[in-house]
Order: sequence, then C-alpha cells, then structure tokens
Amino acid sequence: MAAELHGPDLLSAVVLLGAGVIAVPVFKRLGLGSVLGYLAAGLVIGPFGLKFFSDPQTILHVAELGVVMFLFIIGLEMQPSRLWGLRKEIFGLGALQVGVCALLLTGVGIATGFPVAISFVAGAGFVLTSTAIVMQLLEERGEMSSTKGQRMVSILLLEDLAIVPLLALVAFLAPIAATDAPPTGLRWMDIGIGVGAVVGLIVAGRYLLNPLFGFLAQSRAREVMTAAALLVVLGAALVMQVSGLSMAMGAFLAGVLLSESTFRHQLEADVEPFRGILLGLFFLAVGMSLDLSVVAANWQTVLFYVVAFMVVKAIAIYIVARLMKSSHSEALERAVVMAQGGEFAFVLYSTATSVGILDGRANAMLTAIIIISMVLTPIAIIGLRYILPREKQSLDGVDVAEGLTGSVLIIGFGRFGQIASQPLLIRGVDVSIIDNDIEMIQAAAEFGFKVYYGDGTRLDILHAAGAGRAQAVLICVDKADTSLAIAQHIKAEYPLVQIYARSFDRGNTLALIKAGVDYQIRETFESALSFGENTLVGLGVTPEEAAEIIEDVRRRDADRLDLQLAGGIRAGNDLMKGNAPVPGPLVKPRQSGRALSEETARVLPAAQTADTAN
Repeated sequence: MAAELHGPDLLSAVVLLGAGVIAVPVFKRLGLGSVLGYLAAGLVIGPFGLKFFSDPQTILHVAELGVVMFLFIIGLEMQPSRLWGLRKEIFGLGALQVGVCALLLTGVGIATGFPVAISFVAGAGFVLTSTAIVMQLLEERGEMSSTKGQRMVSILLLEDLAIVPLLALVAFLAPIAATDAPPTGLRWMDIGIGVGAVVGLIVAGRYLLNPLFGFLAQSRAREVMTAAALLVVLGAALVMQVSGLSMAMGAFLAGVLLSESTFRHQLEADVEPFRGILLGLFFLAVGMSLDLSVVAANWQTVLFYVVAFMVVKAIAIYIVARLMKSSHSEALERAVVMAQGGEFAFVLYSTATSVGILDGRANAMLTAIIIISMVLTPIAIIGLRYILPREKQSLDGVDVAEGLTGSVLIIGFGRFGQIASQPLLIRGVDVSIIDNDIEMIQAAAEFGFKVYYGDGTRLDILHAAGAGRAQAVLICVDKADTSLAIAQHIKAEYPLVQIYARSFDRGNTLALIKAGVDYQIRETFESALSFGENTLVGLGVTPEEAAEIIEDVRRRDADRLDLQLAGGIRAGNDLMKGNAPVPGPLVKPRQSGRALSEETARVLPAAQTADTAN
C-alpha cells in the first residue's frame, strides 16, 4: 500500500522533470527559447496529450506554487534603491507604454462586443510582455547594457511591478463581474480587509524580518535560514489569500521586504537554485492547462485576436517610443520584440478565472492567444532582420581609417591595447590605431588618443590602415576567433610583416602559432605569474628564489606548448603541478637550478616542499 501511495507522486515528478529535460534543449537549439519548450512539454504530457495528468486541480496547484516563488524572486531583486536609479525610464517610458497599450487593447475587446471587465483583463494580460523571451534575446545579442537594452529592461521592470496592482484590481473587480454581486458595504469591507492585509504585511516585514533572521543566523544552520525564507514567502501568500487577494501578490511583497534585508544575499543564494525549476513547473502547468478542444472549436476567433492584439500593441509601442525620442529603427525593433504577450498573463488570467471574471473557455482561448504570440515572436524577429536595414552608427567626430602610415599598427584599443601602446609611444614610435567600437574611440579621444574607425577582419580596411607598409601589426582584440582571422588575413596578404598577437587562451595560442604569428601572449599569463610571485614573497620566500620558481613555471609552460603543437592539446600534462593526491611513486621532476632554502621549507607546507621548485 505504501508503494501504491508513493508511486503516483514519484511518477509525476519523473514525468515533469523528463518532459522539461527533453523539450527545453530541443526548443533552445531551434531558437524558440526555453519558455516555449516547457509549454510544449506541458501540452504533450497534459490532459490533451499523453494524459499523464488529468486532474485540473493538480495542475492548478503546481502552477500556483510556481507563480508564488516566481514573484518572490522578482520581488527579491526589486530593491527600492535599484528602482530609484531607473525611476525615469521605469515610471516614465514604462508607465506610458503600459498605459497606452492597456487602453488600446481594452478598446479592442470592447469594440468586438465583450464587457468592460473581461476586455480589461484580456487586454491588460497581453500588455505584459514575456520577460523570459526579451531578456534572453538581449543577453544573446549582448545588448543588456546598451541604451536601447536598458530601455527595454526598464519597461519590463514596470510591467513586472504592474502585475501586483493588476492582481489586486482583478480581485476587486470580481464582485462586479459576478451575477450575485454582494452589497456595496460588503464590497468596501473586502477592499478594506485587503488594504489592511497589505499594510500589516509591510509593517511586519519592516520591523520583524531582520530581527527574526538575525536570531536564526545565530544557530549557524543554513537550512534553517532557507526554511525561514520559505516560511515568510508562504506565510505572506497565505495572509493575502485569506484576505481575498492573490497569493502571488503576497510573495512579491515578501520579496521586496527582504530585498533590503541584511541577509538578502544569503537568502537569494539559497533560493536562486530553485528559480529555474519552479518557473519550469509553472510553464509546464500552463501548457497542460491549454484546452486544445476549445482552441480547435474557436480557431478563427483565436487567430483574429492574436493578429489584432499583436498589431495594436506593436503600433502603441512604436508610437510611445517615437514620442520619447527614439529613432525609427529602435522604435520598430522594440515594437516587434515586445509585441507578444508574456508569462504574467497566465497569472492574471488564472486569477481572473478563479474569481469568476473569466470562465474556463475564455481562459483557454486567451491562454492560447498568448502562447501563439510567443511562438510567433522569434519568427517576427527573423523577418525584421530582412525588413529593417542595419542601422549605421554615427561617426560624428570619428575618422575612418584611410591612408595610415604608422610603422606600427595596433588593431583593438581596449584595456590590453592601451597598455601595449605605452612603451611604443614613450619611445617615440609612429603608431596607428584602429578599432570598431565608436564609443571607445570617442572616449579615447578625451584622453589624448587618435583612434581610427575600422574593422580589422576586412582586407580593405587592413590595406587602408597601412598594414602592408607597417613594420609590425599588434592584434589586441579580445575575441579569439577575431584575432585568429586577422592574423590569417595579414599572413596571407602581407607575409613579411611582423605579427604580435594577444591570445585569449591556450587553444587560441596554438591556433595563432600555427597561423604563423611572430609572437603571441596569453592575456592573463604574465599577470598571473607576477601575482603568484608576489604571493610567494608574501609567504616568506626570498625574492630571488621566488623569481627562480616563476622562471621554472615559465619554462615548463613553454615546453608544454611545444609538446602540444606536436601532439595535441592534452600533451605535456605531466609538466603541470597539481594539488590532487597522486597514487604510487612520483617521478622526480627537473629542478629549477637549486633546491629550496631551509627558510622556504619552513614557510611552505611540508608535503609540498619537495615539489615546489618545479
């Protein structure tokens, strides 16, 4: 009987985990993202797929737990100081976009014959862009810290914040949508209870959480701290639920209250590993909740609202962006990237269904509309690449490389190139510098450097920059494939020019040597040796002996590199000194010139003394 009781739960866990493990890598490889992978996996294993899950209540509980933890994590990251730093972008641009989109999308519902409450919930849900899709896209493009990337992030933050008042508004709208609406007095009493619960939670969090966690920290039991964090989250969710509000709202408030706590970083580290899997469970539950029979029976309606909502939202985003002085290309790109609905819509629709604003059929149709819009987003972005011409960066105050005559050409003027240029400039060498980062070129000009704009991977730019006339070319770019491509181009076109290259790692070093560069250096090698040498001196080793040890490390590295050129990347591993126990007798390595001094032997651990001179 025990096996029968525990068997179904174990099977459910295995099916949920297995579905995510299989679907997510496939969808990410197809460029559709992990969110759509979870949704598709949930659809396959749900009531309308393989029927591993058939009880809607079970699905709902899984989804609610995922939402509660999701909003807690978001709240934990919403420190008031962070919100204040982005206040203009968040509460200016973000609020304007959310307001305009909500108004227009609500208008779409009203214009097509739906009541105001249902139209508002449907439109407000679609306003909330998919944070997962947009953030993943910005990260893949490397635009998270760019100006346009920061604007999108600010809008997403405002939308994340907007879900909280929206959830409260849905709870307050519920009696209006119900056929058996209670008297006005009871309605105001419900509102008062909800407001009182929020105020009480804030007061308790402000004055009780830090003392509570301070007391628990004295036990030095990390699992107790984690349990206490979960207790606060679920307790706050319970208070909100009992007060007639959303559990997710309580979890969010708990996260915000803990965001400024002294123990915030420890709590974040404890909870963060659960973030991905809980979000995955939420998306799986949403996929399982999709009623394909309703979608099939109303496919024309679903298709109409997918197109209508996406087009209207994209137009609204574009208008707001242009009003806020964004360029045409940036506004159009933002409109396409953020035109879909997002994961928070599932939260809003689920809450609206539970309180009676939406019925099961409407929830299924709206959920399908959101999911289809998310599926269409990667396709729309691919289409945008062909429609929108690549925006050229402004070259105001920047000269393009043309007819340069320096005896040394430096390609790439980041941290490495700036330092490498100093000995040459001090010696009076005629140096030409090119880079393809306009912001860096403009910043370098403020410090007295003349850097020309040019892409070192293009042969025409290399010719215009004087690579063929230079005595030496210094490749100082930070990407391994870029440095190798430049070296290969120069060696093929200008075989007599000396090439000095910055290497990213050992593999890049081997490739550069095979390409024929005259000199290469791994970007962290010499600094790491200097760091280690000074550490030895700090431990009491004489400077002379420390220098000999470092020279021995340098020689070993060069010998190993020679072996790797002939035998592959794994050759010469015996020349490295590891700290793991080695079974059996050790072969005595070559000495660096003299044995360790007695003083050093006393400083370093006895077990390492015999081998430290390697």
